[in-house]
Amino acid sequence: MKLGALLLLLAMAGCAVLQQPAVDGVIGETLSAVRAPLAEQKAVLARAQEAFAADTRDLNRLRLAMLLVVLPAPLHDDARAAELLEPLANAAEPGMSRLAALLAAQVTQRQRLAREVERLTRERLAADKEQAAVDRERAATDKERDKREEALRQQLEALRAIERGILEREEKLRRKQR
Repeated sequence: MKLGALLLLLAMAGCAVLQQPAVDGVIGETLSAVRAPLAEQKAVLARAQEAFAADTRDLNRLRLAMLLVVLPAPLHDDARAAELLEPLANAAEPGMSRLAALLAAQVTQRQRLAREVERLTRERLAADKEQAAVDRERAATDKERDKREEALRQQLEALRAIERGILEREEKLRRKQR
């Protein structure tokens, strides 16, 4: 029994040691892909998808998920990456599981931020519409005020013209009287 437990422990330690270079290789491949031109990134992603379709082992799952997380906008897919990482992610286990947990947390954070940006965009559009309505109302009010001011100016000018006419008549009458 003790011998079996010892062998199991040694086998698990051996897996962790063997897993480390493989995970490091996946990280290296992912870094190379990130730095590559878009066409090469597409090819790397296609190869990773084919490898995962052929063999769904954890390493292929991690490789595809990492590429989906770190490649630029037209290639990344947070929803699929989260789906791929979910069975692997365990922060308590070293190596691949911890890396998967880190990536899953990053994906979750990015999805939360995307939802927040979307919410803020909707709020901004609503505020812009409201401001446009206020601006239209203000413009209409300003136009009405300008019309009233113009009408009052015309009335004032008409009263001045009447006053000038009265003053001119009075002046003519005074001249006649002299």
